[in-house]
Amino acid sequence: MLDDRKLDVLRAIVTDYVSSQEPVGSRALVERHDLGVSPATVRNDMAVLEEEGYITQPHTSAGRIPTDKGYRLFVDRLGSVKPLSVAERRAIQTFLSGAMDLDDVLSRTVRLLAQVTQQVAIVQYPTLSHATVRHVEIVSLSTQRLMLVLISSTGRVEQRLLEVAQVDEEEIGSLRALLNEAVVGQTTGEAVRTLSGLVADATMIDIVQSPAARAIAASTTARLAAATLLEMLGSDRSSRVVVGGVQNLGRFSDEFETTVKPVLEALEEQVVLLKLLGEVSAPDVVTVRIGQENPYEQLQSTSVVSTGYGSPADAWATLGIVGPTRMDYPSTMASVRAVARYVSRFLTQG
Repeated sequence: MLDDRKLDVLRAIVTDYVSSQEPVGSRALVERHDLGVSPATVRNDMAVLEEEGYITQPHTSAGRIPTDKGYRLFVDRLGSVKPLSVAERRAIQTFLSGAMDLDDVLSRTVRLLAQVTQQVAIVQYPTLSHATVRHVEIVSLSTQRLMLVLISSTGRVEQRLLEVAQVDEEEIGSLRALLNEAVVGQTTGEAVRTLSGLVADATMIDIVQSPAARAIAASTTARLAAATLLEMLGSDRSSRVVVGGVQNLGRFSDEFETTVKPVLEALEEQVVLLKLLGEVSAPDVVTVRIGQENPYEQLQSTSVVSTGYGSPADAWATLGIVGPTRMDYPSTMASVRAVARYVSRFLTQG
C-alpha cells in the first residue's frame, strides 16, 4: 500500500498530465503543487510509483505519465463524486426540459453528455419489463382512422395508426376505457399477460367470457386495437443504444496506440456497446472501467464511465461515455451521474 504522500504525488501527476497532455517531471510537481517536500523526495516517490506500476516513463529523460493501474488507484481514491455547479445543473435541466417523448429524451441526453464531457456518449433504451403502463389513448383522426397511443412510466410514448370501419366517438370512448381498465398500472409483462388472456378469451365463444373479453369479441375495431396494443407492449427496445459525439474522438487521435479506426469500428457494434456499458447498476453508482479492464481489445486504450438511470428502487438502463484513458475523471464522473439523475427525474415525473 502507498502512503499518503505518494498518493498525493500520484494525484498530482494524473491532474497535471490530464491538463497538459505532457509527461510530468518532479520539478514541475514541486512548483505547481503544495507537496511540502523537496524535488529529491518527489523523485524518490516517483521511482517507487514507477516500480509499483502506477506511472511510466514514455521516453528517456522525459517525465512520467500514469498507467492504467495509476488511473485505477486515482479513481478509487477520489472518495466521492464532486457536485456540479448551479450553472451546470441548470444547463442540464434546461436542455432536457423540452423533450416530448422517450426518443426525444434519449436523443437530447446523448447530445448533452457528449457536449458536457467532450467524449463519446452512449445511452441504452430502458428495459420495458421494469416499466408500468401509465395510460392508453385513442385519438380519432377521421371516421375510419384512429391513433393508438401507449404511454409508460419510463416516458416511452409509442403510436400506431389503425385503419378501421366507420366508428363513432361513443365506441372510441368505450374502447379507451376498456383498454385502460385492463392494463393501466401493470408492468409491461403483466399487461401482456392480461391482454393476451382477453384476446384469447374473446375467440372462445363456447366458454363464459368476461365482460371485457365479450366487448373485444363483439367489435372488429376492439379486436384490432387490442392486438395492436399487445404488439406494442411486447416490443422491447432495450437492446438498442443511442450514440453521440463520435467526432470528439478526433481530438484524441494521438492517445491511441495505433489509430482511432479500431475504436470507431467497435463503437458501431450495438452488442459491443451494450456489453461495454455493463450490467445495469443502481442509479447514483458510477462505474469506471479503465484501459485493460475493458473486454474488447479495440477499446483497451479507452475508459468507460457509466451509471444506471431509473427509479431509486429499479434501474431501467445504463448511460455513459467512452473516451481515452487520459480524461478528467472527477468531472466526467460528476457529469455522467448528474445527467442520469435528471433523466431519471424527467422520466419518473413526466
